[in-house]
Amino acid sequence: MTVKLSPYLNMEGNVKDAIQFYEQAIDAKVLSIITYGDMPDIPNTFTDDQKDLVAHANLQVGETELMFSDVPDGSTVEKGKQVTICITTNDVAKSKRFFENLQQDGIVNMPFAAQPFSPGFGDVTDKFGVTFQINTEL
Repeated sequence: MTVKLSPYLNMEGNVKDAIQFYEQAIDAKVLSIITYGDMPDIPNTFTDDQKDLVAHANLQVGETELMFSDVPDGSTVEKGKQVTICITTNDVAKSKRFFENLQQDGIVNMPFAAQPFSPGFGDVTDKFGVTFQINTEL
């Protein structure tokens, strides 16, 4: 049996911006985006602004799928606590590029460098508050 882990990111109304950023930063490909307004089985209690929020989105990054959702009702999500994602590649240059792209307007928690367990590893919190560990396989 195969087990697949799919990180799920909950955000406060900026999923569409995050998707655009990740498409550029880490070569993500959009598989699907469904807004609250697209969901026919949801009671029509959402405002027009809320109907435009993302109820569910899937992105493909390499062999991994990321899932996203905007919280619809004014709930808050503590930035950096939504989820932590480890992106592993077998190419130091690609890992470094991902790290550099994600650090734009973000916070470097651990600079990208060779480690005993990896020829290239770094930890960064991006401008949306999502923390990524960028790892290169030995």
